[in-house]
Amino acid sequence: MSSHDDISEERAARYIAVQNSPEFAALRKKFRSFVFPMTGAFLAWYFLYVLLASYATSFMNTKLVGNITVGLVLGLLQFVTTFAITMFYARWADREFDPAAAKLAEHMERGDV
Repeated sequence: MSSHDDISEERAARYIAVQNSPEFAALRKKFRSFVFPMTGAFLAWYFLYVLLASYATSFMNTKLVGNITVGLVLGLLQFVTTFAITMFYARWADREFDPAAAKLAEHMERGDV
C-alpha cells in the first residue's frame, strides 16, 4: 500500500466522521430548512405561471398598458423572483450558513471531529 492510499483512507475516514457528527447534521438541517421551502415556493410560483399560461389565456392576454399583458408582467416577475431568491440566499448564507460551515471545517482540520 502506498502512502497515497494511506492519505486517501485517512481523509475518507475523517470525512465520514464529519458526516456522522452532530455539527454536520445541524449544518445540513440548517441548509435544508432554508433551501427546501424556498425551492417549493419558487416551484409553486413557476407552475402557477405555467398553468395560467396554459389554461387562463384570456387572463394572461389582458392588456395592462399598451401591448404589455399580464402574462408578460408575470413572466418578467419570474426573473425578478430568481434574482431576489439568489440575493436572499447569499445574505442568509453569509450570515447563517457560512460561519457554521467554516467552524465545522476548522474543527475538521484540527481533528476535533
